Amino acid sequence: MDAIECIRTRRSIRGFRTDPVSKDALSEVVETAMWSPSYKNSQPWEVMVLSGSKKKELSKYMVELFEKGTPPCPDIPEPVTWPKTEGARIADLFRKRTEVSGIDLNAPEILKKAKVANFNFYRAPHAIYLFQDSSLTPWSLFDIGLFAQSLMLAAHAKGLGTVPQAFATDYAHNIKDFLNIPASKKLVLGISIGYPDPASPVNAFRTDRVETDEIVTWIE
Repeated sequence: MDAIECIRTRRSIRGFRTDPVSKDALSEVVETAMWSPSYKNSQPWEVMVLSGSKKKELSKYMVELFEKGTPPCPDIPEPVTWPKTEGARIADLFRKRTEVSGIDLNAPEILKKAKVANFNFYRAPHAIYLFQDSSLTPWSLFDIGLFAQSLMLAAHAKGLGTVPQAFATDYAHNIKDFLNIPASKKLVLGISIGYPDPASPVNAFRTDRVETDEIVTWIE
């Protein structure tokens, strides 16, 4: 597929097949993402790919922390308020997903299930963590965002599915200790990756986008 098709057809996948992805294929996805732009070519991204027993052990650990009521400690705090425009888009997404699924996504029990699913990486065979040095500036956080997008597009181009996960960083301090990531690093994002399961109903839902003129000002 060409670049335009790749961008337009990528979607967040939350239903995966269990068969693993080869190390060569995962390496190619990461190597492709490394060509992302960065401030002064600083390349401020670090990557950890989890598979097998270690991924399962981490999922079990995070679920246990959650069920014990351990307070989240993400390195990048979860937003608690949104401007009116962005808040309306989020509310519209929840409304549409509720209409499709018949499930109230704001209900506490549904939120709990969603978090547990995140901690289990939606049963994908692999998980990726992106992190960077905590002393870096917001420009570097922007750069690692570019890297994340490139990684997910490269995965999509190879027939793989991904979903970016903020919840997977809820227990950043614990996760870094468990994975021997230095405390001086900032855990930015978790990503589930694997082959999409076309039979999974959760993959049928597709988010929409606002009209171009809603975000663009043309000046001539």
